[in-house]
Amino acid sequence: MIILIRHGQTTTNAEGLLVGRSDPHLTALGERQARALAPYLKGVEEVWTSPLARARETAALALPELEPAIVESFIEVDYGDLDGQPVSAISAEQWHGFEHGHDRAFGGGESLASVDQRVHAQLNAIFADRSSLLHSPQRHLAIVSHVSPIKSAVVWALGVAPSTAWRTRLENGSITTIGSRGATPQLVRFNMVPALGD
Repeated sequence: MIILIRHGQTTTNAEGLLVGRSDPHLTALGERQARALAPYLKGVEEVWTSPLARARETAALALPELEPAIVESFIEVDYGDLDGQPVSAISAEQWHGFEHGHDRAFGGGESLASVDQRVHAQLNAIFADRSSLLHSPQRHLAIVSHVSPIKSAVVWALGVAPSTAWRTRLENGSITTIGSRGATPQLVRFNMVPALGD
């Protein structure tokens, strides 16, 4: 199966800012969230991660025994000049435009349609390879990524309209699992957040 992991909390997450291609580090809470993932990652044999620091740091803490491969397809959406802005600074009208305009780029950056194109192409390649870890119930590929690519992967697995992504919520340090059943991808688990220890 594929275990998709959203990175732990960053400094910008804690401040309620949009964070795309900017490269903040994990907070102390984010590091705890990453370590809490470890018991849920049994059977992971391979790790892919976004090139951004927050994903790489999460991978290093959650799966310290594995050397990750950097896979550009799973980098966060490029928010353009909206990156680093407070979420509250985006008007309801602007959000409505993004929700109903899948090809509309954020702040002159990237559109969610572009995210879908790169994520779905990568997942289609994995799915077409019958020997890939996606098709193994006991051996897993972990992909440490971000909100938009993981939501895109969920849309791919469910075979639903891209706008469905807007009706989901994904927490920091969460696990989403995709498997396969015959000729069909299958969403096994969504937004599972491990409890933090003392």
